[in-house]
Amino acid sequence: MHANDLHRSSRKPTGPDAMLFEIQRLSTEDGPGIRTTVFFKGCSLACAWCHNPESISARPQLHWLASRCIGCGTCCTVCPESALDLTAEGIVIDRGRCTLCGECAAECPSTAMEIIGTRWGLDDLVREVLKDRAYFARSNGGVTASGGEPLLQAPFLSAFLKALKQEGVHTAVDTCGCFPAAALADVLPHTDLVLYDLKEIDPERHRRFTGRSNEQILDNLRTIGTRMESGVSPQELWIRTPVIPDATATAASIVGIGQWIGAHLPGLVARWELCAFNNLCQDKYQRLDRDWPYKHQPLLTQDTMERLADAARHSGVDPDTVHWSGNTRMPAAKQHGRTDPSPQMSTA
Repeated sequence: MHANDLHRSSRKPTGPDAMLFEIQRLSTEDGPGIRTTVFFKGCSLACAWCHNPESISARPQLHWLASRCIGCGTCCTVCPESALDLTAEGIVIDRGRCTLCGECAAECPSTAMEIIGTRWGLDDLVREVLKDRAYFARSNGGVTASGGEPLLQAPFLSAFLKALKQEGVHTAVDTCGCFPAAALADVLPHTDLVLYDLKEIDPERHRRFTGRSNEQILDNLRTIGTRMESGVSPQELWIRTPVIPDATATAASIVGIGQWIGAHLPGLVARWELCAFNNLCQDKYQRLDRDWPYKHQPLLTQDTMERLADAARHSGVDPDTVHWSGNTRMPAAKQHGRTDPSPQMSTA
């Protein structure tokens, strides 16, 4: 669902509601089968490499898409706060003046102005995702709650997942793990699969890259493991580790995570996925008037990902659970003579 459609189509909630920024259909990367992924807005971390910067703030945000703009100036005319200016470089947003009233997004004829973030009521959201029920049934898929950090909106998330379980839909939660421990008791009883981020095992390095220590993250993960050992939900646990150049893309970092998994979650992790660095989000930062420290960073090579995956397999975990995914680039030597040195994709 397009962001402007999300903004325009949702009715004012009358009961419990949540702040979302996207509903992505036909996803194959957020759990088994074909899934509909619901992205909750607001995150407790601020990862330097974040590929969804619009997810960090819990509040709605305005952005301008240059590729859609026809330069008509309608948005500037209708803005009641005079917060928009049409320049030779495009629309400039005075974020100090902007009140996020949404007039510019509503009136823009080319949908170049968007409000990211919409409140959805529980019943409306359940109806929306159940439109895809046929895809779930045919592929053994379901619905994944992602973010941001969905457990920061735990009461709504719990009610949402419970409603889906009552409809026979497989549920998954994709989490960074940094949330109050009490949220687990609300959410996990209605969760089939947890996709859990372990970005860095060293607490100080974790703080440097994400703004927070990993103490709460590891505590919450231990709690999930204890529940699974007791035979209660979730039924399945996947670990995800972003592999980031000049940060987590080291054998020492990967081995440290693997040793922790082997010591604290023996036999409980069905899949450990190493997620290759993604550099396709730079335009998102530009739309939000933010700089991105990784904007000139190239993709990792396939050889690098294979080497780190091999380190993971020898770190104390079941080697069959280790996989890696994402776009990679070919080494310069192998690109020589090629007319199409495009990124390579793997889900090894």
